[in-house]
Amino acid sequence: MNNNAPVKEKNGLWPWVWVPTLYFAEGVPYFIVNNISVMMFTKMGVPNGDMSFFTTLLYFPWFLKGIWSPIVDVVKTKRWWIIAMQVLLTAMMILLTLTLPHPQADVVEGGNTPISMFTITLILFIIAAFASATHDIAADGYYMLAHSPSSQAAFIGIRSVAYRVASVFGQGVLVLIAGVIEKKSGDIPWSWQVTLGVSAAVFFVITLYHTFMLPRSANDKPRIDSATGTAKDSLRELGNSFLSFVKKPGVLLAIAFMLLYRLPEGFLIKLCQPFLVHPVKDGGLGLSTEMVGTVYGFFGVMALLLGGILGGIYSSRVGLKKSLWVMAACMTLPCLTFVYLAIAQPSNVVIITIALCIEQFGYGFGFTAYMLYMMYFSEGEFKTSHYAICTAFMSLSMMLPGFVAGYIQEAIGYVNFFWMVMVCCIATLAVTYFVDKKIDPDYGRK
Repeated sequence: MNNNAPVKEKNGLWPWVWVPTLYFAEGVPYFIVNNISVMMFTKMGVPNGDMSFFTTLLYFPWFLKGIWSPIVDVVKTKRWWIIAMQVLLTAMMILLTLTLPHPQADVVEGGNTPISMFTITLILFIIAAFASATHDIAADGYYMLAHSPSSQAAFIGIRSVAYRVASVFGQGVLVLIAGVIEKKSGDIPWSWQVTLGVSAAVFFVITLYHTFMLPRSANDKPRIDSATGTAKDSLRELGNSFLSFVKKPGVLLAIAFMLLYRLPEGFLIKLCQPFLVHPVKDGGLGLSTEMVGTVYGFFGVMALLLGGILGGIYSSRVGLKKSLWVMAACMTLPCLTFVYLAIAQPSNVVIITIALCIEQFGYGFGFTAYMLYMMYFSEGEFKTSHYAICTAFMSLSMMLPGFVAGYIQEAIGYVNFFWMVMVCCIATLAVTYFVDKKIDPDYGRK
């Protein structure tokens, strides 16, 4: 038997049948909860402060998912969790479609829509967020169980591409659909209701497909027969891994790096789309929803992907240490594009697109160093657990700025806000300076 060939399950299904759809399904709810919600609340007239704070709360399940991951490992099969969470996510999207409030046009236009009007919407979003985070745990575990090691390596690129296609769908296609409907009907709430309905229909098809087509792997077994012992062992392992993490040499510097390296992006990411759609008189660029879907959701995402690909190639050739400063510069300098956009407020879509692509490319390129550093710091006995802890700090680095970003922007305006983001770049450069002294020169280099 050729060990390099993809594993073929007993029912004759190859990984090509389910890997792309599984990771597309992993990405879609994430981008709906964390990106579509930002754009939707902004277009519905919710003030930036409330929008930023409450959409940041939606990110908590991904920050905390390591806490309940042992449950997914012990109870039922990974396949069961995948299908169950997809059914729940489909139900949440349907309920979001049916219950979305319709604030009055003059309230939306004035930008004074109270967030309390969306209480049910936020509850449904948070349930969807927990379901999506649980689906992530099950999908990643299933991927490792349903493949041979060689097949896992062969399809790692496919799953990554599928997830990025979900990014384009969530940030580009869905926003474009909302923009087209808004343009034709003039009804903003209706445009987002239809968009959520499209999301529900797409996810229903995916769920139905996986119900019948997702293979049943012989290795995918629940450990319910020793549930108590397994749970205790998991908790003990979690405690040991955490203690060994905090005892690592240089842990405080590592945590500072993980929290501050992305500080400018943490502020920027919550206000980027609102800035693009807010009227020129309010300091924004006044782009239509349709145009944002094209410019930011398609071209911006493509630039982000290109930056990530080239960042991976570059770092593999020179190593983490030699690439760190170049990547830190790429994380910080492109923030100037938003200072320019806020001051000049150009109406030329080509100029806006180029500026956004520069910023997104820089972020994609510079983020590679961040991921490599987390892998570097996680080396050791508890590599997997330590990396999971690092990803929790990565999530926290986005959440902390997100809670206050909108309120700061409301207080000082877009121009001053983006200048503040540039000042935050000092934090990125500072932690880079100190971390650079501790990195093995050969790490990450082929």
